[in-house]
Amino acid sequence: MLEDGLRYNSAPARRQRIVSALRTSGFLSVSELAQALSVSDMTVRRDLRILAEQGEVRMVHGGVSLPHGTLQTPSFIARAGEQAGRKRRIALRAVELLQPDEVIVVDAGTTTYEFATSLPETFGGAVVTHSVPLVSHLLHRPGIRVIGLGGELHALSQAFVGTMTVQAARRLRVRTAFMGAAAIDSEGIYVHADIERETKLALMDIADTVVLLADHDKFQRLAPIRLCELGRVDRLVTDAFPAPKVAERLASHGVEIIVAEASSDRE
Repeated sequence: MLEDGLRYNSAPARRQRIVSALRTSGFLSVSELAQALSVSDMTVRRDLRILAEQGEVRMVHGGVSLPHGTLQTPSFIARAGEQAGRKRRIALRAVELLQPDEVIVVDAGTTTYEFATSLPETFGGAVVTHSVPLVSHLLHRPGIRVIGLGGELHALSQAFVGTMTVQAARRLRVRTAFMGAAAIDSEGIYVHADIERETKLALMDIADTVVLLADHDKFQRLAPIRLCELGRVDRLVTDAFPAPKVAERLASHGVEIIVAEASSDRE
């Protein structure tokens, strides 16, 4: 999914964004690519031919697909498309917090997946993750060391969870964990399923710093399982400042709020 009207001034940047979006959607038409990238159909077709020659994509009638399909389920693709522009802004702002060679956790979810697709070429560290789509994406980034955590597959989040995942995580240590959530309010952070809870907490426990990535819709949503209190995270990267009550509680816990402004949509 690409955000309409976002111009990528260099051909390599355009092509990288095309491939990243394709790994979420599975198929993109020439016309929607041209509109989203603010370039001509001819420019898009030239980019696609080069990507096809490199084995990154497969040109099909009317557009382009991944050469070997996509691991994402329809529900994951649908959720990835929700507020895609906001997620992109959050991801681009969050990658600015990275050191080039650090070891990080990237949680399962569509916002964290967007973060992973936004990792710069200069990043040569290691990524610890339990997300199946994220591992699939990182197969195309040989400069990044990937440590995958196995366990029981949770279909909704497309991630491994449970006792085996927790045990594997506890053997590791990382500098920063980039986490997602289903909902946030003044009382805490929430997830959809109890089976996710212990795995997410284990990933947070092995990190020196925990960064929560969440668009502002998460402050209006409800989810049944309380993951943790607000003070369990060190930073929040979002696209709009939270409501006063939530902001006050975050401040009382010493959580740094980082707002990704619209101007952060850049290469």
